Order: sequence, then structure tokens, then C-alpha cells
Amino acid sequence: MRVGLPLLAGMASTTVMQFTDRLFLSHYSLETIAAATPAMMASMTLQMTFYGICSYASVLAAQYTGARAFQRVGPAVWQGFWCALLCSILLFGACFMADFIFSLAGHEEEVRLLEAQYFIVLTGGASIALFSAALSAYFFGLGRPKPIMWANIVSALVNILLDYMLIFGKFGAPELGIMGAGLATVAGWLSTLLILAVLVFRPENDRIYHVLRGWRPESGLFFRLLRFGLPGGAQFFVEFMGMTWFMFELGRLGKIDMAASNIVFAINSITFMPMLGLNMAVSALAGQAMGRRKPVEAEKVTMSALHLAFAYMICGALLIILFAGELMDVFQGSAGHTLADDFVQVRATGIILLYYVALYSVVDAANLVFFGALKGVGDTMMEMKIIVFCVAGCLLLPMGILRLGDWVSLHRIWMVFTAYIFALALCVTLRFRGRKWREIRVIEQTKQESAGI
Repeated sequence: MRVGLPLLAGMASTTVMQFTDRLFLSHYSLETIAAATPAMMASMTLQMTFYGICSYASVLAAQYTGARAFQRVGPAVWQGFWCALLCSILLFGACFMADFIFSLAGHEEEVRLLEAQYFIVLTGGASIALFSAALSAYFFGLGRPKPIMWANIVSALVNILLDYMLIFGKFGAPELGIMGAGLATVAGWLSTLLILAVLVFRPENDRIYHVLRGWRPESGLFFRLLRFGLPGGAQFFVEFMGMTWFMFELGRLGKIDMAASNIVFAINSITFMPMLGLNMAVSALAGQAMGRRKPVEAEKVTMSALHLAFAYMICGALLIILFAGELMDVFQGSAGHTLADDFVQVRATGIILLYYVALYSVVDAANLVFFGALKGVGDTMMEMKIIVFCVAGCLLLPMGILRLGDWVSLHRIWMVFTAYIFALALCVTLRFRGRKWREIRVIEQTKQESAGI
């Protein structure tokens, strides 16, 4: 609770930020809300691939902390920083592929152009988020999440204010629509980076954790980051690629179904995103336990987190079921933007889709907790295999069959997605309970460990 609650609060602020993005865009036009999620998912496919690599510095830092090799925390953070620099070059190059990527989606021309604009802004600014992930590794590793919480809260406030100004052209700002939403998000990322940089690079931190003197690239430590981080990056790539295809398939059904699905995912983030804070907490604490060579302790903290996650998700699912209509009404656009007749259809469709969300949210608790634990103990290769198997066999293959047989419909696609979440939960639960991860070693034997400290 000490580590998890601040992270949960920080991710809740991120949830508010994303929810507000979708809310403002739904009030701006039906086309922008239809374009927002596919563009975001395509950008996140790339971002999270690199995030999975860079953020593994947090596990290295956590295991060094558990082993009481505090002087190795700073160098671990810096390897994540250098990795982020290399990944930023690739992200910048991806911006030039926007038109090609969304030409494959088969969406309406007006929506496609908006998707490309949003993708370019988010992907171009994503390097800022990668540097923030590397600096966050310092606080994750030490089990001190409050600075991350406050940085996320400030980021959300900056984003929400700029969203309102730049989407609608308020307070003298230009009216930029979906471009404004993207620029507001990047500004929020930048505020997080600046806050974390000020808090991490302090002389008192350098004395113990070598956050300044440990800036040099270390080949051994860098390749250890890649060895365990690359499977995590590949896992994110495959997972988000599957989600992007899922969103593209929805987009082919028309603006009404796409808008309804995007709103439903925004509501889904209310339950999902805060639990990412618990995922991060489990990863850090399990990593510290493995650094102390105490796998039983890692298992204990994981199961405690699972109980908390189930309690939260069950409450969230019940609220979604009871207030589905009211939640959809929040997104009703103002006069002159979203047509009333269109929203009646969007609302009716969205209410039914929210029942799918309530169903799979409960089992998603197992995914969030167990994947976080396996990352913390270093079992990233098996995480990647589970994701590849479930995305290929339980998401992409069934959707491909629906497409080939001309059986595609909104509810069939959502049924496939729900079954995919259940399959993930089953596989990752079996892996964690099998306990084969107990023998994995992420960091080298430290001087403190050799001396029996």
C-alpha cells in the first residue's frame, strides 16, 4: 500500500488526462473522437516498444537496491537514459510513415487525415516520455513513488488546461482540434521530465546512488538492460499491434461504431489505468525481493497486490454496469458539433459495449498484477511468449477468420477481444504459479552479497 497507493494516484491523474482528451474531442466533432484512439494506438505501439526496453532500468535499480548495492542505482538509470536517446532517433523516423500507416486502415478520408496528424504529434514528442521513464527508474528502484505521483499530477493539470485552450481555441490560443490535443499531451510529458530531472540530479543523491558520476555508458550493464528489456519491448509491440488492428477493424464498421468504441475505451481507462500503478509497485517490490534473493517474499507481495486489484476491479465493473447510460451521456457533444441523432446511436451502442468492459475488467486484474511481478523478477522472455501466443492465436487469428469469412460485426469483434483478455489471464496466472521464475538472476553478484551483507 505504501508503494502502490502513490503510484495508483499518479496513474489516476494520467487517467483523468486521457479521459479529458477524449471528452473534449467528443465535444469538438464526431470525426476527431473517431480518429483519436486508432492514432493513439498506432503511436503507442511504437512508444511502448521502446518504453519496455528503457523502463527496465527500474527493475535493475530495484534489484540493486534490494542487494544494497546503492552505488549501482545511478548507472542503471543512466543506461535507460542512453537507451532512450537511441530509441528517440527511431521514433522521429517513424513520423514520416504516418500517411502510409493510416492508408492501410481503410478509414474514411477525413478521419484518416486526422489520424495521421495526431500520430505525428504524439510520436514526435514520445522521446520526452522515454527520458521520463528512464528517470522514473530511480524512484521505482528505491521504492519512493511519491515524486512520480506529483509529477504525473502536474502533467495532468498542464495537459487538461492546454487541451481546453488548443482544441477549442480559448484564451487567445489557436483552435487546433486534434492537433491541439496532441500538443497538450506532449507538453504534459515535458513537465514530467523537467520535474523528475530536478528531483533526481541532486548532489545528495549522487553521494549515495551515483546519479551524476554514473553517467558513462557501461557495456555490461547496457547489454543486461537490453537482454531483459528487449523481450519486454517486443511484448508491448505485439500487444499494441494487436490492439491497433482491433481498432482498425472497428474503424471499418463506420464512424458510429468507432466513436462508441473510443468512448467506451475512455471509460474503461477509469478502471484500467490506475491499476497500472499497482502493476509498477509489484514490479519494483518483486525486483527488490529478488535482489535480496528472497523469491518467497516476491510471491507474497504479488498475491497481496492481486487481492487489492480484484477488489478495485469488481467495484469498477459494478459501477460501469449500474451507470452505463450516465457514463455515455458525459460524452454528448455540444450543439453544432456532435449531431444529436448521431449521439443517440453512439450512446445505445456504447452502453452494450460497456457490459463487455465490465466482464473482462475483473480478470484483467490478474494480467496487471502477474505481468508486473514477472517483469520485476526478470521473467520477461516468458512474458513475451505469452503475449505473442495470445495475440496471434486469440486475437489476430479469430479476427482474420471473421474478415475472410465476411462475418465481421461489432459484437463479434468485441467477443474476440474479451476472450483474448481471458486467455491472457489464464496463461500468465499459470506461469507465475509454476514458480520457474525463482531461479532467474538479473543483476551480477554484488560485493555486498559476496560479503554476506
